[in-house]
Amino acid sequence: MYAITGITGQVGGALARALLADRASTRAIVRDAQKGKAWAARGCEVAVAEMEDATALAAAFRGAEAVFILPPPVFDPTPGYEEAWRVINAVVAALKAARPGKVVCLSTIGADARRDNLLSQRTLLEEALSRLPLPVTFLRAAWFLENAAWDVASARESGVIHSFLMPLDKPFPMVSALDVGRVGAQLMRETGSARRIVELEGPRKVSPNDVAAAFAKTLGRAVRAEIVPRHTWESLFRSQGMKNPQPRIAMLDGFNEGWITFQGDGTNTLKGRVGVDEVIASLVAKASDRTS
Repeated sequence: MYAITGITGQVGGALARALLADRASTRAIVRDAQKGKAWAARGCEVAVAEMEDATALAAAFRGAEAVFILPPPVFDPTPGYEEAWRVINAVVAALKAARPGKVVCLSTIGADARRDNLLSQRTLLEEALSRLPLPVTFLRAAWFLENAAWDVASARESGVIHSFLMPLDKPFPMVSALDVGRVGAQLMRETGSARRIVELEGPRKVSPNDVAAAFAKTLGRAVRAEIVPRHTWESLFRSQGMKNPQPRIAMLDGFNEGWITFQGDGTNTLKGRVGVDEVIASLVAKASDRTS
């Protein structure tokens, strides 16, 4: 039995579909029983648990050959990362109680960065899970190509996408959620007792200009990338409702300045199969379906 948190998201859903395609026994862990019905129809066992509820999580993890940990994203954390700590403490307590065969945790590029930033929430999670007497694999994924979903409307309507990554011709490690789910499923089924870190990026690095070109190809119109000036970030994020934008700003600085990157020698780095053109085409198609 393979237990999956975050199954209603893109990564968790892709992972579950990969396991089910191989006829693997799968347990969908959901916060809302209603959302579990679709997965039950696909053949999953369903368990209901909030990520902050150690008792419910332990019951959901118990008897699992492997557990996939995908914490909910927090883009506007309180100082000190209270939200992350509530999840971390609950997950650690649940894993200690349930003792599954192994753990695969979705982490991130930059989890080993020494400067505080939005991704430090995953650093804290890695440190906590590393102390468990269980085999743990950390899947450090690159920048998600699906983040470009925010650009679909502006690309279609004005031929412009707005980039916080710069310079525009700089290629960054990026990956599709489909590849993350597929590789996550593979890692769950691997055997071994060692703690492991796996870095995952797409077939090639991708620049903001590459993303614009992919939009142009899909939309059949000229699309260009424009930099969002660094000095406007804080006021922009606060106008969007953020109360603590500094961790997000530090993360973006980390990508642009190069201290958020894959630090390894490539030995533990895997390459995905899904490229930027395919992801952008899919995002545009989904947006069109919603508006039609």
